Amino acid sequence: MELNRVVVTGMGVISPIGNNLDDYWNSLINGVSGADHITLYDASKFKTKIACEVKGFDVTQFIDRKEARKMDRFVQFGIVASDMAMLDAGLNKDNINPDRVGVIVGSGIGGVQTFQQEVMDFARGDGTPRFTPFFIPKMICDICAGQISIRHNLRGPNFAVMSACATGTTAVMEAYNLLRLNKADIILAGGSESTINEAGMAGFVSMKALSERNDDPKTASRPYDKDRDGFVMGEACGILAMETLKSALARGARIYCEVVGTGATADAYHITAPHPDGLGALNVMKAALEDAEMQPEDIDYINTHGTSTPLGDGAEVKAIIGVFGEHAYKLNISSTKSMTGHSLGAAGAIEAIACIKSVVHDIVPPTINHFTDDPEIDSKLNFTFNKAQKRTVRAALSNTFGFGGHNACVIVKKYVA
Repeated sequence: MELNRVVVTGMGVISPIGNNLDDYWNSLINGVSGADHITLYDASKFKTKIACEVKGFDVTQFIDRKEARKMDRFVQFGIVASDMAMLDAGLNKDNINPDRVGVIVGSGIGGVQTFQQEVMDFARGDGTPRFTPFFIPKMICDICAGQISIRHNLRGPNFAVMSACATGTTAVMEAYNLLRLNKADIILAGGSESTINEAGMAGFVSMKALSERNDDPKTASRPYDKDRDGFVMGEACGILAMETLKSALARGARIYCEVVGTGATADAYHITAPHPDGLGALNVMKAALEDAEMQPEDIDYINTHGTSTPLGDGAEVKAIIGVFGEHAYKLNISSTKSMTGHSLGAAGAIEAIACIKSVVHDIVPPTINHFTDDPEIDSKLNFTFNKAQKRTVRAALSNTFGFGGHNACVIVKKYVA
């Protein structure tokens, strides 16, 4: 059986540094930080008082107010970003077969805001269970994909994936494989997350996973820096309109790039900590390269998981050197989480979009907030510190790793007819 080639024809983004594709990309290449003091709730009693919030998002510009109240914030993000991706791809009811268009959108945590609100309302009451009938449909991780399909009457494959912080990339991988196997013509794929509330933040604070650099939020997310002290929570949504090449050509669609390989592995090591030698990360990059039938030398840019945690950054660097050898020193490497924070299940999707834009425009976004080299991390590597760099990007690789030891990787390259 001959496998279909898969391309990306549209993208939509909601992020702390821009609520559309152009603003997001311009912020990335200009090194804009989305971090600031938390406004979504009173964080004064928490050790961490900063996050990368989505700013200026008015859902009523896109969704009827009554309908929006039936959706958790992460679902609202997903609806708007999917609208953007479809518009960007030129998709509409007149040029698609809805039975051949799918939606695969995941979330690392789902509707934690809804969960918290309903439980707190119950606790404050007289003990009589008065939960809204929308409690479960607003909260469950798969509802974002479901709501998108309902909105656009898309009747192809429809489900959510959940692999913690690797979720967005895993969704792209699942879409890629279904399209290759001709199970659909078009799939909207990605991840959405909104966990900046008391419950969502408190668990990570208790784990000591978050930065406590409250006096200087803009520089708090500092991957690979000696003084990094944890990640900055973010919220976001990224949606890719992925399509078989045959479908895209038949529509006369504009093609951003080709998706050529994916990989998925497990650390099988610890529920939250990465393998100290980056074994799972090493294996997932090898798997993606093998799937793409590419050599390490074919990659020009790696968008790393790079969360700004003491253990994670070093382990990933070891894995990159293990896979790429001497070519590792010819790569551009960067962590865009230095600007967006870590948006958990959405991270892989918005970072895949960063890779695609790098391939299209031959610019690598920077890792901002680098002040001091970490002696435990090879400083000869090009981490694209503090300033974007222009270079030919033939192919880019995006890494995402999640609690539980889940690793996912995707490779995109310039489209050649």
